[in-house]
Amino acid sequence: MDTSTVAVAGPRSEAPAIEFWFEFGSNYSYLSVMRIEAEALKHGVRIVWKPFLLGPILQSLGAHPFSQNEKGTYVQKDMARLCRKYGLAPWVKPSVFPRLGVLPLRIVLSAAEEPWIPAFCRKVMELNFAKDQDINQAAGIAPILIELGLAPDAILEQAQSESIKAGLRQQTETARARGIFGAPTFFVGDEMFWGNDRLDDALLVAAPVRNSNDRSPHG
Repeated sequence: MDTSTVAVAGPRSEAPAIEFWFEFGSNYSYLSVMRIEAEALKHGVRIVWKPFLLGPILQSLGAHPFSQNEKGTYVQKDMARLCRKYGLAPWVKPSVFPRLGVLPLRIVLSAAEEPWIPAFCRKVMELNFAKDQDINQAAGIAPILIELGLAPDAILEQAQSESIKAGLRQQTETARARGIFGAPTFFVGDEMFWGNDRLDDALLVAAPVRNSNDRSPHG
C-alpha cells in the first residue's frame, strides 16, 4: 500500500466526522490506520484522530486480547488474510507483541489536526507491524518526522511535556467513560462501532449525514 508523504486534501472542516479511537500497539488498529484516510475521503467524511491507551482499559476489565491460545492462533491467521485483502506487507507476528507506543500516541494527541498526522500514523504502524522495530523511542520516531519534512525536536519536546502526558491519560479516561473496550473504535455522533471490520459501516452512517447536508431545499 502506498504511504506517500504527500497530504491529500481532505473534506471541509464542516463535513460530518468520524472519531477514530486507536492504539499503535493494536494490530487491528494497524489495519484501520492504513486505510481510513482513503476510505473517509471517498465518503467526504472528516477523521477526528483519537489516540488512547488500550492497556489500562483492558486491565480494568480483567481482559487480555490473547489470553486464550485458540484466540491467539486465530488472530494470526486472520491478520494474514486481512493484510492480503488490503494489500499490506505479508503478516508476520512482531517479536514484541503488543509493543508499547506511548510516544507516538502523545505526538498524535499534540498535533491531531495537522495534515501530516495520517501519514505519520501509517509510518509508525509500518515500523511496528511491517518492520518489527521499536516505536516508543525518539530514535525510531524522529526519522519518520524528518521524512515527512518536519522538524522533529520541537514535536518530540512537546510530546514529552507534562500537559500532553496528562492529556493522554485524560483521553484514556474519556475512552473508558464512553464505553470503549477495544481498538479500533469509531464514533459517528453517539453511535459506536468496534473493530476494523466496522469502519465501513461507520462511514456509511456518516455519509448520509453529508448527503443530507449537501441537498438544497429544492433538491
